[in-house]
Amino acid sequence: MNKNILIIDDDKEIVELLAVYLRNEGYNIYKAYDGDEALQMISTYEVDLMILDIMMPKRNGLEVCQEVRENNTVPILMLSAKAEDMDKILGLMTGADDYMIKPFNPLELVARVKALLRRSSFQNATSPKNEDGMIRIRSAEIHKHNHTVKVNGEYIKLTSIEFDILYLLASNTGRVFSSEEIFERVWNEDGYGSNKTVMVHISNLRDKLETVMNGEKFIHTVWGVGYKIEK
Repeated sequence: MNKNILIIDDDKEIVELLAVYLRNEGYNIYKAYDGDEALQMISTYEVDLMILDIMMPKRNGLEVCQEVRENNTVPILMLSAKAEDMDKILGLMTGADDYMIKPFNPLELVARVKALLRRSSFQNATSPKNEDGMIRIRSAEIHKHNHTVKVNGEYIKLTSIEFDILYLLASNTGRVFSSEEIFERVWNEDGYGSNKTVMVHISNLRDKLETVMNGEKFIHTVWGVGYKIEK
């Protein structure tokens, strides 16, 4: 079954360009040109991935992303004409899985779309730990086969990126992973210059986990080295 991609940008030329490239890869395309229209479409149609511009009329991309993340873990690739680190950090903190700066190579965007969709697909997931891919660490249960996390009996909503980072660390308790290693393992790309991206996703993960763990530290920072989870 072909995947459905929603492209949201007030620049119709960019929307049409991306639609051409993505249709050539066999994807079904939905289009929206402002934030309100995007939210209406995400609630109406089954969407497998969103490509979301930050600067839009009525409601900007950060607001849209934040509202979508309240009850939906659909992969979000955010676009921006701003190259500043703070804009990228805000996008990732709001819940975006990936971030690209305009102008960009459409072929690179297609590659990132494919990577995000592969990551969000659970059908071919395998586990290094046990038959159902479940890892138990203290009050947390991490299930690889359906990408679910339960803490103290309560399910935690994670994006596909957040889950993959958590599973990587939980599968290797006690081992310290640098930001570059995490990026290369999870994104399957060169990890050079990835510190801020990984840092923001780790921060989001901590907030979600520690809220239901009564402040208990789950992901530890080893200063100057990286991140780890202890048994």
